[in-house]
Amino acid sequence: MTEPVVVSVTAALTIAKDKLRAASLRVAGEVTGFKPHSTYSAFYFQLKDDASVMDVTLWKNVYTSQGIELRDGMLVEMDGAFDVYTAKGRMSFMPRAIKVAGEGDLRAQVAARARKLEAEGLMSDERKKPLPEFPERIALVTSPNGAAVHDVLRTLARRYPVAEVLFYGTAVEGADVEHQIAAAIEAADAQSTQSAQDTADVILVVRGGGSFEDLLPFSSEEVARAIAAARTPIVAGIGHEPDHSIADMVADVRASTPTAAAEAVVPDREELRGVLRGFAMRIDLDVLLEQYTLRLDTLQQQLERALPGRLAHDSLTLDALAERMRRALPTRLARDEALLEATRARIQAIGPRLIQPALSRFSRAVAQLDALSPLEVLSRGYAAVFDAATNGVVDSVEKVTVGDDITVKVADGAITANVTDIQAATRKER
Repeated sequence: MTEPVVVSVTAALTIAKDKLRAASLRVAGEVTGFKPHSTYSAFYFQLKDDASVMDVTLWKNVYTSQGIELRDGMLVEMDGAFDVYTAKGRMSFMPRAIKVAGEGDLRAQVAARARKLEAEGLMSDERKKPLPEFPERIALVTSPNGAAVHDVLRTLARRYPVAEVLFYGTAVEGADVEHQIAAAIEAADAQSTQSAQDTADVILVVRGGGSFEDLLPFSSEEVARAIAAARTPIVAGIGHEPDHSIADMVADVRASTPTAAAEAVVPDREELRGVLRGFAMRIDLDVLLEQYTLRLDTLQQQLERALPGRLAHDSLTLDALAERMRRALPTRLARDEALLEATRARIQAIGPRLIQPALSRFSRAVAQLDALSPLEVLSRGYAAVFDAATNGVVDSVEKVTVGDDITVKVADGAITANVTDIQAATRKER
């Protein structure tokens, strides 16, 4: 039996590196540990599935060329090959191309559709209609079987029971359901032109929570155009707080949940009671004021008949006092203004003397901080060295090995380098 050839660790890793680089792969997985603002020339993160995790090294120029913003939890497909960092024996996947997978494709389609409709002006604030303050009839477009309809009806009954609800039931998920939703919206809006008695003052389009795919019908172009074409104001409450559909963007008002949508279209009963109580108090006060005004007029007429001379005398006295006051006020104001100006001049004169000691102490402190600043040290020609992988300070030759990447920070920037040789200082050189 032939004995195997003995090779060094470096040679073994080099062989493995060459073999791995030659195998081009397309790997699908979930992004984890991605930091979008890396200070290195590459992004270091992981790609995982249900059973395994692998390290990924993504060069910044490759990342920027893809036009994709990676984030944790995103499903992606990466074309590339494995590489080995021989100095550490670490294996990492090096992508050459990235594409969003699974749900990401749907999100990209929805985002492209949203941009198209926005360019047409369907989402502009100028075309959005104000909501009525006190709606008499509210059209509700949703599924008759979901939880959303019950939440909305309970909220409307609690806050504003005087409003009449006109229900337009429709399926909210399933194949081609967007046609039914759009038809229900159009029916609710068209009803307003047929009979004044059935005219809706506002339309609620709501649906409870669900997955991204469940909510896709509300991001269809057909539903968006039905909302935009409606003459009746529309409030959309699709899903829950994190969910956001195109229907939300096109609607006149977007609410985070079906319950919030119901709250947006009607006033609160208790708030109305407070307003009405205020009106009642004002009416009572107006009546009371009118009564006292009539009483005062009666008393004034009685006094004028009884004491015409006294009233004339008092009137002359009041006129004289008013004239004296008009003459005295400018003089008093001028005196106070002169006193204020003198006080301001004194403050301006002593102000610099009060703050000069503090300014001196501040200048000395700034000079001391400048002298101790690491940046000041770097500006004198020194440099600071960091491990590129850990960002730890390299203050000894024992902290690096040949092949390690290091970052050298100088006064006007940073230099990425690779360690090719290490020379320890002798005791005499230290």
